[in-house]
Amino acid sequence: MDVYLPIANLSVNGLVIVALGALTGILSGMFGVGGGFLTTPLMIFYGIPPTVAAASAASQVTGASVSGVFAHSRRGGVDYQMGAVMVAGGIIGTGLGAALFSLLQALGQIDVVINLLYVLLLGSIGWIMARESWQALQAQKTGVPVPARKRRHHPMVASLPMRWRFYRSGLYISPLAPLILGVLTGILTMLMGIGGGFVLVPAMLYILGMSANVVVGTSLFQILFVTMATTMMHSVTTRAVDIVLAALLLLGSVSGAQIGAQLAQKLPAERLRFVLAAIVLLVALRMALGLGWQPDEIYTVTPS
Repeated sequence: MDVYLPIANLSVNGLVIVALGALTGILSGMFGVGGGFLTTPLMIFYGIPPTVAAASAASQVTGASVSGVFAHSRRGGVDYQMGAVMVAGGIIGTGLGAALFSLLQALGQIDVVINLLYVLLLGSIGWIMARESWQALQAQKTGVPVPARKRRHHPMVASLPMRWRFYRSGLYISPLAPLILGVLTGILTMLMGIGGGFVLVPAMLYILGMSANVVVGTSLFQILFVTMATTMMHSVTTRAVDIVLAALLLLGSVSGAQIGAQLAQKLPAERLRFVLAAIVLLVALRMALGLGWQPDEIYTVTPS
């Protein structure tokens, strides 16, 4: 079933795009992370231009985050005060990311930068996840539990001025810390089309020291609004959002997330995390190899 993508300016098999969305939806449901960090690389592997893949993936993440926010909100798992500060930072970061995106696009380096950012981020996050999950598996095997990490915000966060109380998160820290974190996430979302959850959640736990029961819901709350801003910014500035591509991805991811959630209940959490880490590292390796391969068409023609 061939479908023409007007912004990407190419024809693709619609079922393959739906399947890619379903795959990332399954991973999202199984591992509790947004599929955006894998959606963009998989589309690039399929032949979608990196700029269109990143911009369209952001709109898909927006749709996929809505149901998650409602679910966590019902059980009181969202710190709206913390989320609002990070959303403000994310919108600022989106504006900065748009300017950086346009600059790199004018220099003809945006595709290389997108690929390089994915290699660095996926490689580092995948390695950390693999190490922690391997330690958990070994502890389970030997019967010696891994020492629990004491929840505490980073010393740099403690040194920032103008502290606020974030009651749902159980924190008394400066709002500058989540604001800066939101800015960085906004820039990454604009450049890479990711929701930012796979970077944001560890940062909220290990840098801000937030309570684990509100981290995922607050992250989804921030992702929802920042990806909305990113989609609108891309539509106005880069004009790289392909609504047909985003719709096909969303169709697959919504159904895939339900399947993934059911699989997650049947499989052990430690093994799931290790499998996810392996998938992330394999994608990072594939993208690293892609940076060194000579393409079939060395030169491309773009409209002026």
